[in-house]
Amino acid sequence: MRCPNCKGKDIGKIGTNQYYCWNCFIELTIDNGRFCLHQVEADGSLSSLDDLFEEEERRIQMD
Repeated sequence: MRCPNCKGKDIGKIGTNQYYCWNCFIELTIDNGRFCLHQVEADGSLSSLDDLFEEEERRIQMD
């Protein structure tokens, strides 16, 4: 699996269908075969990054 943001493989599992990219520090959630991407804010809240990516970019890529 590769991060759609940085294309890195250093992704850790943090919950059911939830992952964290240690290269670019974003949280990824899998929903219907696509990533939902979130930035973790200083207060711990999540801000959606989905609008920055095309649907094709958010498709899960397994390597």
